[in-house]
Amino acid sequence: MKRLVHGAWCLVPGALVLAMSVVTTAQQAPQRFGIGRPATPGEIAAEAIAIGPDGAGLPPGKGTAAEGATIYATKCAQCHGKTGKEGPNDVLVGRGEFPSGSDTTSRRTIGNYWPYATTVFDYIRRAMPSPAPGSLKDEDVYALTAFLLAQNEIIPSGAVMDAQSLPKVVMPARDKFVADPRNDRKKK
Repeated sequence: MKRLVHGAWCLVPGALVLAMSVVTTAQQAPQRFGIGRPATPGEIAAEAIAIGPDGAGLPPGKGTAAEGATIYATKCAQCHGKTGKEGPNDVLVGRGEFPSGSDTTSRRTIGNYWPYATTVFDYIRRAMPSPAPGSLKDEDVYALTAFLLAQNEIIPSGAVMDAQSLPKVVMPARDKFVADPRNDRKKK
């Protein structure tokens, strides 16, 4: 297999042409680059924290909306607004209609778009807060998830979120998504 690796413009009498040189792929890519090292099992385990819609992978811990309100005020409000409705970054709170591709006025929020409450936990755990993703303790993530679900009027404000209760939360947009029917995506 051959591949273009570089070209240069050349002036030839009467024309400007692009001269190309070609090398085979085998000549181009070395077997090892001589940098880095294999990840250790501990490093892999630290990154293998995916949470499924059914709650598989949720860690121990628990949290309430009241606990989450305090954390939200210090870690989240500067980007998502005092109540989660203001921004400047993504608006997190709001029900309304499920936003469709043709609707340019509705904003996707936890209350009208996310299909699973476990996804809220997973996203916060991995990606928030923006300046220090992954820095929150699991108890803080449960509390923030409870706060946001309560703000969106999905759970009562006194509900406790944990590995048993969180997967049972039925999100308003759950029926708006189509399950992936491919066999390779199903659990074995």
